[in-house]
Amino acid sequence: MSVSEIETAITKLPIHDVRDLMTWLSDYHEKLWDAQIENDLEAGRLDALLAEVDREYEAGLARPL
Repeated sequence: MSVSEIETAITKLPIHDVRDLMTWLSDYHEKLWDAQIENDLEAGRLDALLAEVDREYEAGLARPL
């Protein structure tokens, strides 16, 4: 099924189903984002950023929440 076909099908849904779909898509997107962050952490792609955060914290440029 193509994105265009999915878009057409969505336009035919009743509003309550669209709301449910939006909730599901939001939850699914969050899971994808979490997985991407996890993959980036495991691959070391965030090491430089995390080291910079540590340096700024140690220099007193950040405060705990």
